[in-house]
Amino acid sequence: MSDRSAEQLCGFVESAVEPGTLTVTDDWSAYASLRKRGYDHHAIAECGDPEVSEEFLPIIHLVFSNLKTWLSSTHHGVSAKHLQAYLNEFTFRFNRRFYPFNAFRSLLGIAGEVDAPTFDALYSGEWRHPTSSGCMP
Repeated sequence: MSDRSAEQLCGFVESAVEPGTLTVTDDWSAYASLRKRGYDHHAIAECGDPEVSEEFLPIIHLVFSNLKTWLSSTHHGVSAKHLQAYLNEFTFRFNRRFYPFNAFRSLLGIAGEVDAPTFDALYSGEWRHPTSSGCMP
């Protein structure tokens, strides 16, 4: 996204979320047109109670804080071209953080089924990182 305008944010939602889905957001005005676009929209910040936010999105601040720290400290930043790969790795690690052995076994299984790109393909732009759903964009 080039900015955080209503057009950009709602366009992203339309490209990533099925119509009719309940979307839970803060009460930022940019999301106001989600209902008109076919989404059941619930803004949690309108309640003004941080505990309500915590009920709907229990560890969201922790997740984003960990992601930002990981990207800036471990990787010292990332390029937009490879952001999806970093997000895939972070998601993989985060979802298996309590079971390191299972993460290792999963990684071995995944690595055995996937063809890695060549250096030239990775940087020429002909190969694209898979999205979190495993589908190519």
